[in-house]
Amino acid sequence: MMGRRVLAIAAVAGLMIAGPVGCSTGKPAGHATFHDDHEASMDMPGMHASVPPSVGAATLPGPLLPGMPPPLRADDLYAADRPNALSDAVKDDPVRVYVPNFDDGTVSVIDPATYQVIKTVRVGKGPQHVVPSWDLRTLWINNNEGNSLVPLDPATGVFGKPVPVDDPYNLYFTPDGKAAIVMAEEQEQMVFRDPHTMAVRKTLPVHCKGVNHADFSADGRYLIVSCEFSGDLIKVDVAKRSILGRIRLPGHHPMPQDIKIAPDGRTWYVADMNNSGVWVVDGDRLAVRKFMRTGDGAHGLYVSRDSRSLYIANRGEGSISLLNFATGKLVAKWRIPGGGSPDMGNVSADGKVLWLSGRYDNVVYAIDTTDGHLVKKIKVGREPHGLTVWPQPGRYSLGHTGILR
Repeated sequence: MMGRRVLAIAAVAGLMIAGPVGCSTGKPAGHATFHDDHEASMDMPGMHASVPPSVGAATLPGPLLPGMPPPLRADDLYAADRPNALSDAVKDDPVRVYVPNFDDGTVSVIDPATYQVIKTVRVGKGPQHVVPSWDLRTLWINNNEGNSLVPLDPATGVFGKPVPVDDPYNLYFTPDGKAAIVMAEEQEQMVFRDPHTMAVRKTLPVHCKGVNHADFSADGRYLIVSCEFSGDLIKVDVAKRSILGRIRLPGHHPMPQDIKIAPDGRTWYVADMNNSGVWVVDGDRLAVRKFMRTGDGAHGLYVSRDSRSLYIANRGEGSISLLNFATGKLVAKWRIPGGGSPDMGNVSADGKVLWLSGRYDNVVYAIDTTDGHLVKKIKVGREPHGLTVWPQPGRYSLGHTGILR
């Protein structure tokens, strides 16, 4: 993430006097008790459209990470992500969907207006994700097996020269924009780097297997990282770049995947591919609250543009579950006709289409968010993975396939 203009700071001033967002306790935690939530997902299309937004009181007494743009609302971390609320930095960028094809070493570029692949570009070995930089001016293609990051200029569509980087499975940016974080999965490391040059600043050994996905607390002072193959969650201090605590998730051989914090900043959701659902976690205490079954192979997590719903991609059964943030309940399940393997992606700028890669079907799914019907299935390369939709609403990016705030 690189330099930035912050929108509506004046509008936030009064909010910050009342109390800024986020509270990091920094206390390690051990195993937590939980109850297995067997609430059935109901096939009720468009349920999220009629649910009121979360209005929970802010529980964020601690100061923000210095240099981090203040939230627009204390009760909604995603308030800057409203439909078509594009920043000046991206409003003129061509609307595209960029799809990394892991097995082909290519990126497919889709024009969402026509649902057609307009070009395919060879980028290197094993691209995993396409990641927006903090300042929204670069999309980084993570060539995990090729040990490089390839910069893409979203304004021109030009792919740049690869930057040598060891083992970049995934990529994040600290909320203050001062560092990039490479998730070096094979090396069991989080590598803090210069957000522009990608020069190494600090290497943090995590001593867990499969470190890959993450999200940041409301105050920006800590992040929680999933370790897919050892079943761990690790809490990391952003400023000190040190480990605050860790827990191993309960359940049968847990395989945590994507992580997403709720709009009110109090609850975290962690997809577990092997246990086929999401863990509900208290991030400040680093404690598990409960488990909710969503569907076989729960994988990617994405927030709707109105901050009301969490889309949960169930890769093993070809479905998407909807969770209502206000109630914490599963309210719908959308099934892809004929099944499929929905993996990673994001939501269109207008919020009307959920785009997901079909990891083991060599396609991309475009899904209508009003009723969950499949709009289009688009053929791409082999093993499409962490696609990104561009441009997206928001002021700055925390990485992955577009965690904008």
